[in-house]
Amino acid sequence: MSSFFTLPASQKKRKRGEASGSPVPKRSRSERSGARKPPRDESISGSDSDFDEKGDDAPDGTFEGSDSEDVEEDETGAERRLKLAERYLGNLKEQVQDQIGFDAEQIDKDLIAERLKEDVAETKGRIYRFVASEFDFAHAARASFRQNSHCTTSIATCPPYVYTVTRDMTLTKWELPTPPLPPSSSKAARKPSKPIRRRPTKLLSVRGRRSGSSDPSYCGHTAAILCVVASEDGKFVVTGGDDKKLIVWNTVDLKPLRVFNQHGVQHRGPITSLAFRRGTNELYSASADRTIKTWSLNELAFSETLFGHQSEIMSVSSLSQKRCLSAGGRDRTVRLWKVDEETQLVFRGGGHRKQRTDAKGIEMPAEGSIDQVAFVDDETFLTGSDDGSIKLWSVHKKKAVFTLPLAHGRDPALRVEDVFAEMEMEGREAPAPPEARWITALKVLPYMDMVISGSWDGDIRIWQISRDRKQIEPVGVVGRIETAQTTLANGENEESQEPSLLAAGDQKQCRGVVNDIDVFERGKDGPLCIVAALGKTHSQGRWRMIEGGRNGAVVFEIPRKASSQSMTQSRS
Repeated sequence: MSSFFTLPASQKKRKRGEASGSPVPKRSRSERSGARKPPRDESISGSDSDFDEKGDDAPDGTFEGSDSEDVEEDETGAERRLKLAERYLGNLKEQVQDQIGFDAEQIDKDLIAERLKEDVAETKGRIYRFVASEFDFAHAARASFRQNSHCTTSIATCPPYVYTVTRDMTLTKWELPTPPLPPSSSKAARKPSKPIRRRPTKLLSVRGRRSGSSDPSYCGHTAAILCVVASEDGKFVVTGGDDKKLIVWNTVDLKPLRVFNQHGVQHRGPITSLAFRRGTNELYSASADRTIKTWSLNELAFSETLFGHQSEIMSVSSLSQKRCLSAGGRDRTVRLWKVDEETQLVFRGGGHRKQRTDAKGIEMPAEGSIDQVAFVDDETFLTGSDDGSIKLWSVHKKKAVFTLPLAHGRDPALRVEDVFAEMEMEGREAPAPPEARWITALKVLPYMDMVISGSWDGDIRIWQISRDRKQIEPVGVVGRIETAQTTLANGENEESQEPSLLAAGDQKQCRGVVNDIDVFERGKDGPLCIVAALGKTHSQGRWRMIEGGRNGAVVFEIPRKASSQSMTQSRS
């Protein structure tokens, strides 16, 4: 007897016409190819029939109940990627529309392409904005402010707020005025304009006390505050000073959130510099104990300690990657710390084998200490030294790519009668050549070509990094017009040791030592705001008293040139 298992294979197959009772018409090749689904879609949507029966009751995570409701059954992977790209471009149009104020239809395609280039360039960590030539530094608006008569040691910004610290243990919060907008109509232009308030408004201040050093529960500074930094999200302000304490403050009321003074966690020496990792609340602190410590402020906790320097660390800088740069002062090294990899790269400065002289035959000073360091991008950084030089470095080379000597010139040479007390001065000569002005402050806007430096010559100077990242070129002086005929690139005059400058009232814009600088842009097409901390003495000690100097701070509002056009572009 035959059964299903004993039938031939040809008889087991069911005929197409048996189920319906009528012959099924043959489909053309195009119809068969159109109805066929890609294997990947079949595997993803193999239970579509169940969802069709349930209708609106489909569970979350399927095509009907998820955000991708516009995904069709026959949509391929390439079509899905195309839709995501169109959606990304639409988001970019909305962002540009919010910034510029035009309709999406009026936005030029170049703006979208420019934004895409910026995203790629920032991901690669390279300079992509060349803005140094767009600002009118000579006609900057200036306003000075101060909390008290003590030396201002550091300054930090979190727009529209400014934070200053002084040697008398005072932390002060200021609010910057908003620059006025240009008149929108001719009637408004005819009306007399109100006086513009340029001086910041004091909001809050908190002061420490030296007697608190004997009280372990005291949550404040007990010695001079040397550095301050503010987080990008505006939640935290961090200070450090001679008392070895690292204090995290709430920006709203300047109440201390955490004081790191426990044994084994705090620094063993004065805290000299602070820097946030860009876009995060991860903090790096440098100290005179030759170490760098990392902190997570989201958890208000200590992370780890980095060892390697052989002298006091004077400055620290960081960008978005989990890396930081540090300047080792008298050990004349700069170290690039790769925190995740637990490695470091060492870049050595120092003297030269041959004796160097300038164009006048005067002996050039030797580099004795690297005091300032600043990241330009992930591959380039700058240093400032006590010999007055600014150096451009690449992470791929152990030696500096370019050296700009005597960026702020020299002090006038000592007179013989000021050195010797004898009546007859014939045959006497000055005991030493004129001293170079140290680089006491150095600031760079990340991923831009503009460099800002300060010393005690009374000026804040602007420099530009060339497009090939192999040279530093002078741009100008903030608030002063430099005579191009007699002034050299390093700020010295051909006939004297004093810079040749012209300004309203022939007055110095920054009288004293520029102890710190911070800068930010008021919108991508707005003015540039530079704030500087000034003092009669250096922030780290009273090695030099500047005659005519003032303690306090100064703010500059630098307008854009009328004919300037955006030079933002990606570096290939």
